[in-house]
Amino acid sequence: MLVLVINSGSSSLKYQLFDMSNEKVLAKGNCQKIGLKDSFIEHKFGSNVKIIDKIMENHDQAIQLILNLLTDKDLGVIKDLKDISAIGHRVLHGGEIYKNSVLINDEVLDNLNKLKSLGPLHMPANISGILACKNVLPNIPQVAVFDTAFHSEMPKEAFLYAIPYEEYIQSQIRKYGFHGTSHKFVSYEVAKILGKDIKDCKIITVHLGNGSSMAAIKDGKSVDTTMGFTPLEGLIMGTRSGDVDASVVTYISKKYNLKGDELENYFNKKCGALGISGISSDMRDINAKALEGDERAKLVIPMMAHRIKKYIGAYLAILNGADAIVFTGGIGENQEDLRELSLKDLDFFGIKLDVNKNNTIPRGTTELISQEDSKIKVYRIPTNEELLIARDTISLIKM
Repeated sequence: MLVLVINSGSSSLKYQLFDMSNEKVLAKGNCQKIGLKDSFIEHKFGSNVKIIDKIMENHDQAIQLILNLLTDKDLGVIKDLKDISAIGHRVLHGGEIYKNSVLINDEVLDNLNKLKSLGPLHMPANISGILACKNVLPNIPQVAVFDTAFHSEMPKEAFLYAIPYEEYIQSQIRKYGFHGTSHKFVSYEVAKILGKDIKDCKIITVHLGNGSSMAAIKDGKSVDTTMGFTPLEGLIMGTRSGDVDASVVTYISKKYNLKGDELENYFNKKCGALGISGISSDMRDINAKALEGDERAKLVIPMMAHRIKKYIGAYLAILNGADAIVFTGGIGENQEDLRELSLKDLDFFGIKLDVNKNNTIPRGTTELISQEDSKIKVYRIPTNEELLIARDTISLIKM
């Protein structure tokens, strides 16, 4: 069975086509700058990469271009669109309505529209991707896989904020958590490596990318996570501040006369690694400047590591220990000095990093990076959110 996985952004659309008989990726790519005159698609099939400049005014056109490429005589990997059994969509927010992935129907679409206010930056794009596929392939089943679903069973003491309880009841203001597909994927992977049932595991997952979050996972369920009502809370990220005193928000608002969307944009787009360094949100640029001796660039890794270490300690307390800590995501997988600093001086907890392994492991592989006698094992595991989406999609259409 073939499953097409779609991840729609406001001006981009990523896709992967899986053969689920062996979970092999047949083709993947990214439509970028949708709605602009210089839009283009990067299409990968086998060992080949093709970049095509093509004006895509909307997501409908992007989806149609993808389907044309998948069936193209020279660039395609299938003969007929009927070969696609289902489409799985990454959807940001399930709110309190969806705690698991669901088959998409009119009722689900109505609910997704109601959830727009909880994810105004992402949900409209997610819905556009679903509608585009529905327009082009109306008879193929579609599945929504939610970023929030994995965290939906957190206990109330973990997800509630200490604000008037009415705000939760009336406006659903609470911690939701995100990156659920990544946290779920790597936690299940490490359980297999440990040779244990996921229901018998205590795991701390550390997803570090331009957006970053951690999760405390017990018995296969997220019991706490760093992101909150929005993806802004928690760790220091590429352009997001992470945890900050709420009074800083009002102070900045008054100082610069920022209101509403302007204020939200400040903390989401101008802070984090970019705000600290004044250089970039890209760790490669920051690392290069740090090596040149730039003092602000040199601050970024220690500040990130301090926040990660603080949450490791908190989650060890919540879980009463852990079987494993897993680093994943683009930065988590490739920034060895951040991993090392985040785990430094945690011997009291039985965490012993193998510094040599940590610094020499090849990219893109699953690796144990703790010492043999480390009480808590530490792994670097590449995430595969798209594969998890494809698995959820297949399981639902077979029901």
